[in-house]
Amino acid sequence: MEKYVLQFQAIDKSSLFYVGGKGANLGEMTKAGFPVPKGFCVTTWAYRSFIETSQEMAALFQQLDSLGYDSLEQISKLGQQIRGHLNSLLMLDKIQIEIMQAWEITGKDKGYAVRSSATAEDLPTASFAGQQDTYLNVCGLEQLLKAVQNCWASLFTDRAISYRAKNGFDHRSVYLSVVVQEMVLPEVSGIMFTADPVTGRRKTVSIDASFGLGEALVSGLVTADLYQVRFGKITQKRISSKKVAIYSAPEGGTVTQELPLEKQEAQALPDEQILNLAALGQKVEAHYGSEQDIEWALADGQLYILQSRPITSLYPLPKVSEDKFHVYISVGHIQMMTDVLKPLAISLFQNLLDFLKKEPMISENYFICKAGGRVFADVTGPLLLKPVRKRLLRVMKGMDEILGSALAEVIQREDFRNLSLPRAEVRRTVRKLVPIIIPVFLKVIDNLLFADPSKAKDKLAMLMEKAVQDSKEKILWAAGAERIRQIQKSTGNIVPDVISKVPVYWIAGLLAAGSLEKKLKRQVGEKRSAYLLSQLNKSLPGNVTTELGLKLGDLADTARKYPKVIDYLARARRETFYEELSEIRGGAEFKRELDQFLEEYGMRCTGEIDITKPRWYEDPTQLVSPILSHIRTSAPGGHREKFRQGEIEAEHAAKEILAQFGFWEKIRLSRLLKLYRNLMGMREHHKFAVILHLGIYKRAIMEEAQSFVQRGIFRSEEDVFYLTLEEIIALEEGRFAGNVEEYIAGIKKRYEQYEKLTPPRVMTSEGEIITGKLRDIQAPEGALVGLPVSAGIVEGIARVVVKLEDAKLNPGEILVAPYTDPGWTPLFTSAIGLITEIGGMMTHGSVVAREYGIPAVVGIDKATEIIKDGVRVRVNGTEGYVQIL
Repeated sequence: MEKYVLQFQAIDKSSLFYVGGKGANLGEMTKAGFPVPKGFCVTTWAYRSFIETSQEMAALFQQLDSLGYDSLEQISKLGQQIRGHLNSLLMLDKIQIEIMQAWEITGKDKGYAVRSSATAEDLPTASFAGQQDTYLNVCGLEQLLKAVQNCWASLFTDRAISYRAKNGFDHRSVYLSVVVQEMVLPEVSGIMFTADPVTGRRKTVSIDASFGLGEALVSGLVTADLYQVRFGKITQKRISSKKVAIYSAPEGGTVTQELPLEKQEAQALPDEQILNLAALGQKVEAHYGSEQDIEWALADGQLYILQSRPITSLYPLPKVSEDKFHVYISVGHIQMMTDVLKPLAISLFQNLLDFLKKEPMISENYFICKAGGRVFADVTGPLLLKPVRKRLLRVMKGMDEILGSALAEVIQREDFRNLSLPRAEVRRTVRKLVPIIIPVFLKVIDNLLFADPSKAKDKLAMLMEKAVQDSKEKILWAAGAERIRQIQKSTGNIVPDVISKVPVYWIAGLLAAGSLEKKLKRQVGEKRSAYLLSQLNKSLPGNVTTELGLKLGDLADTARKYPKVIDYLARARRETFYEELSEIRGGAEFKRELDQFLEEYGMRCTGEIDITKPRWYEDPTQLVSPILSHIRTSAPGGHREKFRQGEIEAEHAAKEILAQFGFWEKIRLSRLLKLYRNLMGMREHHKFAVILHLGIYKRAIMEEAQSFVQRGIFRSEEDVFYLTLEEIIALEEGRFAGNVEEYIAGIKKRYEQYEKLTPPRVMTSEGEIITGKLRDIQAPEGALVGLPVSAGIVEGIARVVVKLEDAKLNPGEILVAPYTDPGWTPLFTSAIGLITEIGGMMTHGSVVAREYGIPAVVGIDKATEIIKDGVRVRVNGTEGYVQIL
């Protein structure tokens, strides 16, 4: 196809390469019978032929390639140069002739809207809305040809250049078509979204309307009326004051006019037409199979569709098998890792609750689901059970206060209140859970009342060691499809067989802590009670995460003795880490201690719940930043001394607590204190048990991946991350349908889009994102408000760390991070304060901050963007706010 012009009737969605996203959509809708004003497209072939007449564009494209999306000054200068150059070129005669012929067919005496339509525009994954120029009410051939050439040049506006650079589009591979569409002269026009663009709620049509052309609305001259329609009924009307409108001028172009007073406050679109427009929008959505952003107009009582593009800002929905209302929570926010998860990691998550399924081998999962490359838990059922609801809300608030607040909000919705749980489903779930819950309950009671808490740590270590050894024997001795099936079986059994047996100690400690706190508050008041408990919480024995931090400090102290080891670590590379290390003085001793550390903790890393993340044993250079930060910020043995000081302070707090009570109460209090000190440190063990198993799964899966590479099935071992466990089994057994390489390439492309998404904490099956809010607190003006999780006030330099491997903490610095999980623990010995974007009282960073006695505030949205690296801040971990000083 080498035509310079195509009429709308000759265009459909397959014409994208020739007429761009906007043109393809208009042709598609014209063919489908939607009310679209007539028009034609000047094709990308015309643009390419025009560009080829330039002797300078090759060099200008090279200059564009060297610019980053944020090089705004250089982009502005180069963009202006390119636009000036393109407008100076002469349009080929044959292009002019084809445009003239199409113009004569459509109507010489009409006004036209002339819009750019790029080949990377109005796609399901990238909108490009407003990146190029638009010309309205263009009259006459000369003005039309000039507008077309201006549109070609507008492919190089500052915004368009920056947007392409940011989203990875090659400037040479994006071509421009120009849409020439008959102008309708609307009384009313606007924009319609077939899903609420603010909350994400599907099936809610949201309409913006104002008088005259939609340009007044788009340019911000007026605040439009807002109407919302749901299931054929108007659910909201917000009538705005509309002082001006833009209309077509008889001589061409547009004119802005002030509206009569009686019209300024009037409803722009009548109710009947609101409902007609909403119905039309839903038909357009049904045609495309996705939610649409639609430009529309009403002229002489007739509704027109001027443009339709996918809404690219909506977060994808989890798939459900029925049409009922569901509530989902983000597992990433609970686990302090909101990065995108690849299919392998998600399939392992989905296997965790296999024991609750009717048939363990069926693939659908009723509780764990995926959306946008993240894992969500469907908590509809638990929330409907009143005895469970209250406790679940309390636990969720402890994990993330904003998430807990959003859940408390959603259960008040009418959609939720109209739900009920099928009794058969409740009975089936209870039958599955009772054999787990009763032994847990009995064990917690035994730990609380009878067992010696000082022996708990050794008992738990033996239990976990046996579980890990059993899994190793079953998985590592198997091969091929059977090995992957053993991993499936192991993940499906890990909750009832391992995880349920680990928290019985920590739960007993938590109950003891609650009882202790009540008694103490009554005796000494809330403020003194909070202080004593914060002291009692320091340097808890048996915490696997704290022990990790201490042993990494020991490793840093070994490196400290050898300057050449420190120098080497600063430049170490993953590929040659061990080879070069063994050649320097002190390297052998450091390697020996590192090997011991990795034997115990090598399966850990940042974002460790994602099996596809490189473990420390796979890439020990991840430990370099925390080791060097420790050397810079701590004296030799300082971490051990700090821990011992914490133990002393905890002992003093325990003595002071006992001194507040009489003889008989002291007996009961002594038991509670012993339970608190010995069991509260075990809150990380259940997660550590999972990570130990993930380490086994990773080794086994990577061995299978290596085999696929050797057989020529994979290009690299990491390709296995883009398959589910079921797909790996199918591949092992020769049942995988289709081309593996093409399939994986498609998944990788989809995940590039997922990485740009921000997962919501809570959303519904209708796509509505429930944001929640923090409790109101008294904070100074301008302060960033969050949740106080570790008391105290500290001032220092903010060190913003988005990735652990980039951390470079210096003495007196405050760690600012999106979140922290156990992999971040080594930095806590260096930081004097903590600020995170997500978290709650019981999440990892909060607990470790309290143990280390450093002030911490969590739940400050976009903290890593607002707080600039190197500024001085004050963290008030008592009240829950941060001031940028």
